[in-house]
Amino acid sequence: MIDVPQARPDATAALTDALRSRILLLDGAMGTMVQRHQLSESDYRGERFADWPSDLRGNNDLLTLTRPDVIRGIHRAYLDAGADLVETNTFNAQRISLGDYGMSELAYELNVEAARLARIECDAVTALTPDKPRYVAGALGPTTRTASISPDVNDPGARNVTFDALVEAYHEQARGLVDGGADVLLIETVFDTLNAKAAIFAVETLFEERARRWPIIISGTITDASGRTLSGQTSEAFWNSVRHARPLAIGLNCALGAAEMRPYVAELSRIADTFVSCYPNAGLPNAFGEYDETPEQMAAVVSEFAAAGLVNLLGGCCGTSPEHVAAFARAIDGMPSRPVPEVPRATRLSGLEPLTIDDTSLFVNVGERTNITGSARFRNLIKAGDYDTALAVARQQVEAGAQIIDVNMDEGMIDGVAAMDRFLKLVATEPDISRVPIMVDSSKWEVIEAGLKCLQGKAVVNSISMKEGVDAFIDHARLCRKYGAAVVVMAFDEQGQADTLARRQEISATAYRILTEDVGMDPADIIIDPNIFAVATGIEEHNRYGLDFIQATAWIKANLPGALISGGVSNVSFSFRGNNPVREAIHAVFLFHAINAGMDMGIVNAGALVGYDDIDPELRDRIEDVVLARRDDATERLLEIADRFNVAGARQEAPDEQWRSLPVRERITHALVKGLDEHIEADTEELRAELAGSGGQPIDVIEGPLMAGMNVVGDLFGAGKMFLPQVVKSARVMKRAVGYLIPFIEADKAAAGDTSSRSNGTIVMATVKGDVHDIGKNIVGVVLQCNNFEVIDLGVMVSAQRILDAVREHDADVIGLSGLITPSLEEMSSFAAEMARQDIHLPLLIGGATTSKAHTAVKVAPRTSGPVVWVKDASRSVPVVAALMSDEQRPEFLAGVAADYASVRERYAARQGERPLVPLSAARDNAPEFDWTAYRPTVPAISDGDLARFGGDGSPAPVAGTAPGTFVFEGYPVAELRRYIDWTPFFGAWEMRGRFPDLLNNPASGEAARSLYNDAQAMLDRIEAEGWLSPRGVFGLWPGHSTGDDVVIYSSAADDSRADTAQVRATVHHLRQQGQHRDGIPHRSLADFVAPVGAAVDYLGGFAVTAGLELPERVAAFKADHDDYSAILLESLADRLAEAFAERLHERVRREFWGYAADETLDNDDLIAERYAGIRPAPGYPACPDHTEKAALWSLLDVPTATGMTLTESMAMWPGASVSGWYFGAPHAQYFVVGRLGRDQVSEYAVRKGWTLAEAERWLAPNLGYEPEE
Repeated sequence: MIDVPQARPDATAALTDALRSRILLLDGAMGTMVQRHQLSESDYRGERFADWPSDLRGNNDLLTLTRPDVIRGIHRAYLDAGADLVETNTFNAQRISLGDYGMSELAYELNVEAARLARIECDAVTALTPDKPRYVAGALGPTTRTASISPDVNDPGARNVTFDALVEAYHEQARGLVDGGADVLLIETVFDTLNAKAAIFAVETLFEERARRWPIIISGTITDASGRTLSGQTSEAFWNSVRHARPLAIGLNCALGAAEMRPYVAELSRIADTFVSCYPNAGLPNAFGEYDETPEQMAAVVSEFAAAGLVNLLGGCCGTSPEHVAAFARAIDGMPSRPVPEVPRATRLSGLEPLTIDDTSLFVNVGERTNITGSARFRNLIKAGDYDTALAVARQQVEAGAQIIDVNMDEGMIDGVAAMDRFLKLVATEPDISRVPIMVDSSKWEVIEAGLKCLQGKAVVNSISMKEGVDAFIDHARLCRKYGAAVVVMAFDEQGQADTLARRQEISATAYRILTEDVGMDPADIIIDPNIFAVATGIEEHNRYGLDFIQATAWIKANLPGALISGGVSNVSFSFRGNNPVREAIHAVFLFHAINAGMDMGIVNAGALVGYDDIDPELRDRIEDVVLARRDDATERLLEIADRFNVAGARQEAPDEQWRSLPVRERITHALVKGLDEHIEADTEELRAELAGSGGQPIDVIEGPLMAGMNVVGDLFGAGKMFLPQVVKSARVMKRAVGYLIPFIEADKAAAGDTSSRSNGTIVMATVKGDVHDIGKNIVGVVLQCNNFEVIDLGVMVSAQRILDAVREHDADVIGLSGLITPSLEEMSSFAAEMARQDIHLPLLIGGATTSKAHTAVKVAPRTSGPVVWVKDASRSVPVVAALMSDEQRPEFLAGVAADYASVRERYAARQGERPLVPLSAARDNAPEFDWTAYRPTVPAISDGDLARFGGDGSPAPVAGTAPGTFVFEGYPVAELRRYIDWTPFFGAWEMRGRFPDLLNNPASGEAARSLYNDAQAMLDRIEAEGWLSPRGVFGLWPGHSTGDDVVIYSSAADDSRADTAQVRATVHHLRQQGQHRDGIPHRSLADFVAPVGAAVDYLGGFAVTAGLELPERVAAFKADHDDYSAILLESLADRLAEAFAERLHERVRREFWGYAADETLDNDDLIAERYAGIRPAPGYPACPDHTEKAALWSLLDVPTATGMTLTESMAMWPGASVSGWYFGAPHAQYFVVGRLGRDQVSEYAVRKGWTLAEAERWLAPNLGYEPEE
């Protein structure tokens, strides 16, 4: 009979208070300490198990019964070292793992006794220091089985444990732990998240049985540099999968040393709205499987975690000891605990990767082709047991853009439970499918539950409802919550499905209230399906089905905060089964209106979505009559024309042929809207000749059909039905038509003596002096020209006087300034002052990547008496200029801008004292701590001069540069670089927001995005095949040391101990953070990442790459051909290729040329997310805001000779498609923002640079934390 003590009181509140006030310490490794005792087989057996039939040595959990003195001694040693929590000796003490020794029946007893031993020691130490209570953490390890991974290479669907068996084992273990006196349940070393979800299910069941909760801590294991668990999840996906447990803390342990674990802890710290724990190994194992990292070495790393505000709970795993914990305690003494962030509400799902759905998300496509009820092909495959081909269907859905896949196995002749189980286990072994979340779809609860038991990610249940009554609804909802799933709630109750607007509102509100108030479900996990029913059925009662859904969607969004809206989109077109073109058109129209009303996701065929504007206008109009219930005879009118569009396989070809038979004016409008320029000159000539025959003028072609067509484009753009790439294509058509007409117009004007202009207004635009970036400006110019404004584009690096001369020459109405680099901000302010000096009071528009409303209001607008307006992007340029040019709109518009900017200035002034600066001396005293004596810098592999051994696999080897220690690439292969392109900023340049590749599949903008992407790929093919661009680059790696906030670079590595100026080749100047930080957060400078003088010689690198030398000539040729679209496309691709070159070169430097991360294996997503070791900050950007440091980089690399790149007077790089920066390889190197600077640092920096104070203040103007004296 086991003597069970009374369970401990709930420690949640006490632990929460403690974790908020300071960083708590967890103990270290139990196994490491057991090994120190060198126990024998007889120690493990004791008297009780002396005759046990199998060997027991290694069954550490058994020592709880046979050598309790050893276990208690280990606990006491960790408590004396400073641990606040100690783990029970129960890592494998559940019946599954104990089964390996034939000891499954001991599970409950072992857990009770283990918790009791830890309890005794914790209570004894707490009695000595009552103000610092110690806590017992009941450890639930991962077991020796995995629920998501097959043990049989020949059968990926096989498993060696079931979810139910795991739940049973974990429930028994957790019961024993709390009965033995555990304060906390610690689900740790999670390498398969499905195992952890089984543990969560088990402890939640225990909580229900005991009518109370215990705090839970969950700790995952990132197995290697891939940044994933053994079962394939990223850290964010892991968190999304387990956050339903409402853990006291989430964290990571095991597999990695502290330094290797840092980026993943930082990621959890950023995303988790709870406390964060971390207990890494003592480094990585050596060749003998031992851990070598000393307490001091490890403490130096984990203390930085604390200083950076990443953790609330620190401890050690494999290889750590009480000495390690004691070192941690000393290192973090007095450091504040990480504040728990407020994370915005969002629906957070996961497969192997996370899916976050919030207010900024695009429409989420739920792939429907793995639904037996919606796909005959999939149904037949499952019936035939052809799961391999069925998986191909799922894969195709993901490749086609489905962000979630819906799996349904409801069919009378199929065992739905078995089929769901088999298919989802197979899906789990296919990373290209299982990376997305799964929607488990069934009308049978047992099938849903079978599916949930197979999924490690956070799934969606489709669906639950109140059709069987409220009690069953609550039961199912609570189970969904225990499984960690979001739910689709059907608008269905005991009276039937909601088929009117009022019923949809009533049932949705009732379900939402029950789920949030009675079940405790997060509103973001509630997805309401207000029922999509078939329209155009011929039954009068069905006429409002489409409109009622749309209006119900808007009502839910307005009244049920946090809830999402979904639906089965194919239902709406069911009346037209057999006519796929019309069905797809109905889906597009319905989605267009439903998404505008707030619909978040829908079950669709991701590969068969058509664009709203690609639908024949007549068909679209009649479908809208049906969907929006605009006419009583809408169904009959749609039926009249439906068969005409039922042309399988020719949906695209027919319209393409038909539009050429339209009247010429309609052909011109069609060409403009569709961006088709193949026939535009012939059509323009046909219309010109036609008008001339009736006495018209060539200008009438522009002012009539061409402007009418562009008005259509403008209306569609303003309504969100066209997107920027399409508008620029339309402008190309317009320009070519106008270009054709210009000679005729000029001839007529000359004959008549007419010199007037008929535009809506004239805008002079320029990129300011010293800046070479103009992609955004070019796009704005095209959009304005589309709206009949005359644009005088002066190009790049334009002086203030030249701009003002052009304003007078062209009698301009508006001036537009653009810039990307930070010195351009000061140039814009100076330009505003020059306008005032020359008594020019025209409206001034400010735009560009580094500009902002705040800078415009605070620094630019006060310098001139005329109106100054910040224009965020191209889509806002037309309404702004139109308002400025309108006598009716201008007064109200300018009054609004003035009031807005005055408010911005007031807020700016009020904020200046919110975050005071610390003196430079104090900032330097608070520099990051790093043990340079233990640091062994990696000598660059390329320093031996043997360049031939580099390259291979298609990657070129560098050649020696002209400057010492530099290496050059000439004509780096575009074929290699294009694989490294980050496409999200590319689409951002075209004002298409969203994350790539998700934005390719948005029903509203996906078609335009895909078209742009296809055009980009086609142009990349030509760049590659025809050699349009020849990327060039240079990099260098040099020995050096830091001295203060500077870095000195030596002529050779022999100069390894002092900064003797005779040996110093260059000095690189850096700045230090001065904003007041909370305690424990250091004030960083880039110099902190290079070993100081006196330490072993360190190394620093630098690089400069470009993909733009050939760009101006090609861009000019496109513009001469009136093809702004191709010109801008080429510029934006060159920009991306330069960034890709920088990314690829840095990768090769880390792995090959320097070699400090030779074993790195990261994919492009990892590179974009900066998951690599080391950093490559660029002069002029947040960590080193002084652009003039590029001059030192240029000199060290001899950049002009090596690449042809040059610097402007404002330190912008030419060509614009260029990237440069420094390489830092120290393990603690990280990106940061220097921020505001005090006068003391700026004054000292001026001396170090050989500047006057005024010069320093000019170059550092955006960072000044004070107002400089005039």
